[in-house]
Amino acid sequence: QVQLSESGGGSVQAGGSLRLACTFSRLASTPIHLAWFRQAPGKEREGVAHISTGGGVTHKSDSAKGRFAIARDNAVNTMYLQMDSLQPDDTAVYFCAAAPQGSFGGLDPARWLSADRYKYWGKGTPVTVSS
Repeated sequence: QVQLSESGGGSVQAGGSLRLACTFSRLASTPIHLAWFRQAPGKEREGVAHISTGGGVTHKSDSAKGRFAIARDNAVNTMYLQMDSLQPDDTAVYFCAAAPQGSFGGLDPARWLSADRYKYWGKGTPVTVSS
């Protein structure tokens, strides 16, 4: 069982920055992959960024590349998403998600940001970017 809790959402103007945090707790010692997803009103949930169990490997969506950075600190059980150069299209509820090690079998390069690979979810934190 993994529990996740997001924080750091808010309202910013276009071009601004926000740093989201996701604290995670788990009962077992199984390493977990973590990711950020987002869901805008009327749209499907989409993957933003993934980070491996130790933090050494990351994957990002095309919209996140060059603007967002994902990191984790396992010593304090926290994952971060630094978002710079925010645009109105980034307005969404941002969720953190967790998947146990071994959840990403196969060769599909999109698997790291596929919601169906993730078993545990936080409740989300809203981000609003105004023009």
